[in-house]
Amino acid sequence: MSASLSMPASAQSRVQPFLSADVGGTHVRVGLVSARDAHDAPELLDYRKYRCADYPSLDEILAEFLQQSGHPQVRHGIIASAGYALEDGSVIASNLPWPLVMQQMQRRLSLQSLHLVNDFEAVAYAAPQMQANEVLHVCGPKQSNRAGPALILGPGTGLGAAVWIPTQSGEVVLATEAGQAALSATTEIELAVLQELRLLHDHVSVERLISGPGLLTLYRILARLRGAEATLKTPAEVSAAAVAHTDPVARETVLVFAGLLGSVLGDMALLYGVQQGIYLAGGFLPQLGDLLLESSFAERFLSKGNMRPALEQIPVKVVEHGQLGVIGAAIWLMRNTLQ
Repeated sequence: MSASLSMPASAQSRVQPFLSADVGGTHVRVGLVSARDAHDAPELLDYRKYRCADYPSLDEILAEFLQQSGHPQVRHGIIASAGYALEDGSVIASNLPWPLVMQQMQRRLSLQSLHLVNDFEAVAYAAPQMQANEVLHVCGPKQSNRAGPALILGPGTGLGAAVWIPTQSGEVVLATEAGQAALSATTEIELAVLQELRLLHDHVSVERLISGPGLLTLYRILARLRGAEATLKTPAEVSAAAVAHTDPVARETVLVFAGLLGSVLGDMALLYGVQQGIYLAGGFLPQLGDLLLESSFAERFLSKGNMRPALEQIPVKVVEHGQLGVIGAAIWLMRNTLQ
């Protein structure tokens, strides 16, 4: 679909500024990026954040950003988003408020090339910068001495997950659809919730509960099971009420959510052979703060039979998502198309 980027033979020539966007269901984060060369760390020349609900299309957001940045003639771009690309250039992305048609955007923005990468594959490329974005150390050692894979996972509008694997020839990132795996229950209340969900869905995926919308779904089910009125309307309201101790069901919701998240992460750590660390980069997790520490998260993460000692060696941290998707997408573009 697109021509690859190129640069002059002179090693001193900088990478020409290009567009890098991290597209989520709630926000779009956009950066204008350059670098000294294809193997250098990307440099953000400009960075802005937009609410999806305020715009009729992604095209509008990107066009506005290019005008605001003062670089309307950028030639290349990269978009990080969840979804599947079809042969006609459109993207199936159930969590976005509007369709993505890559070829249409490329023409609208007068770009020579426009690439698409999985959103959490992009975030994973920024794994070396995760430490600087740490918000909360949840469990495990402060830092691992092992050089194995790292898992980056984010419950936001959906559930994104990717594995960062260091090799002698550079990093390799494995994009996953781990959020679509079947959800399992351990406690009595989790079993009751799962039974409620099975009345509505043939397949109850991890993402049904481990996501922002999943948090709200869990709150509503728990309210019904407890005979309480579900007065809160958004995931943000549930999180805020839980932290402020103003709604007992909201608080229980976050604690159940955290336990489920810990169990899911323990499974993923074993499935993907994680050693270096697990980074939770979801949009709302930093707001939960001490509730994660008070919850059964750590115990559920470690409670995997005779594999507990191995899991005890893995640092688990909450990091601020922020610019990570934009930076990671830029790294992907430079590693994969810049010659």
